[in-house]
Amino acid sequence: MKALGAVVLALAALVSPQAFAKEGVLVAAAADLKLPLDKIVVDFRQAHPGAGVDVSYGSSGNFAAQIRQGAPFDLFFSADVDYPRTLAADGFAASSVVPYAVGRIVLWSGTLDASKLTLADLDREDITRIAIANPQHAPYGKRAQEALQASAMWDKVQRKLVFGENIAQTAQFVQSGSVQVGIVALSLARSPELASKGAYYLIPDSLHTPLEQAFIVTRHGAENPVAKAFANYMQSAAAREVMRASGFSLPGETSGIAR
Repeated sequence: MKALGAVVLALAALVSPQAFAKEGVLVAAAADLKLPLDKIVVDFRQAHPGAGVDVSYGSSGNFAAQIRQGAPFDLFFSADVDYPRTLAADGFAASSVVPYAVGRIVLWSGTLDASKLTLADLDREDITRIAIANPQHAPYGKRAQEALQASAMWDKVQRKLVFGENIAQTAQFVQSGSVQVGIVALSLARSPELASKGAYYLIPDSLHTPLEQAFIVTRHGAENPVAKAFANYMQSAAAREVMRASGFSLPGETSGIAR
């Protein structure tokens, strides 16, 4: 990771402002990243005038499939390190796989005091609909399923489950009131939009495999100077602080996340 950062930094230093003006970058990013990445993009543009950065948010599994099919993404920020690792192994990456964060899952509700709930409460008769992201292609949904299985709740609540296409849509289901509670990303629960309308319970990370998140510069972005510069900026102290403030742990750091 340090070696990659040094190489990218050296490349970025050779890029002229004129090159930034001519190039843009298309980023595919896991939906849990919307709040911090929007902020990071603004900061990056201020540091690199003329650089165009467009971000599409969605499920990591769907983006990985699209990249294999030739989608013109220059960078891929996944909520599960396995997706970029597999893409890199199969020749779809122009960089090493760079870990950038570790995510957490929470119970969140706008109609119930979720801070007083645990997974065991999801079997209550007054809770009839529970939202999680689709475990088939959304890492946060897969971890939600693992946590429910580890707590012996999966079979008890499966009939109540409503699946979101990604973690952002899952949060929207709960926020709209169409479901009473959901298992969502801590980064979304801490966003101003959700934090002002509900409460959350931090699900113990011992109940699921770690949500190790990583990015790659894709094969499509191999010659894009903005992609290389943005990859470098994501490893800067400023970007890491934005991630930390949004509820993510950083690789190599002990989690300081409080309930």
